[in-house]
Amino acid sequence: MIQRIQSLWLLLAACCMGLCLLLPVAKFQFVDRPTEGQRVEAQLDLVARDGADMMTQMDQPVVHYGQRFTGMETWPLVVLSLVCMALSLATLFLYRRRTLQVRMVGFGFLLNVVYAFLVFFWAVDHYADLLSAGMGGAKPEVSWAVGAFAPLASLVFLFLAQRAIRKDEALVKAADRLR
Repeated sequence: MIQRIQSLWLLLAACCMGLCLLLPVAKFQFVDRPTEGQRVEAQLDLVARDGADMMTQMDQPVVHYGQRFTGMETWPLVVLSLVCMALSLATLFLYRRRTLQVRMVGFGFLLNVVYAFLVFFWAVDHYADLLSAGMGGAKPEVSWAVGAFAPLASLVFLFLAQRAIRKDEALVKAADRLR
């Protein structure tokens, strides 16, 4: 049945992977010209936002660099995020075939682990290297944003969904034994 608790967990897992597309993954900051007090900030988004703009924060000029200036390609992460989201939504409607549903959730869990690994160990380091090459070799300070932790929440929700599906399967097998 679609009104089981695993449906909620699968829907929340899909929403978390959708949030990865909307929220920044990491924010980078370093001082461009210390004598002038100018700070440079950038953020890594899976879907690139526009523009370099300049604004003043507390009497200190801050330059925001967009992703397009570094040439960072995030399409593998976007595709993987969409696949994970679609897999969670497709699994939601396989409630009549619980064994297939368990396998699909397991595969989605594996894809989410690959996605989280790529975000934490490839994308952020690669973007920091591209920024530092454009700014004279200085490494920026990295602060993680919500978009980096959304796949981890999705992993938790997929684990809870698989546990609930297995519990339902055990309940159905116990009821069949009684017949």
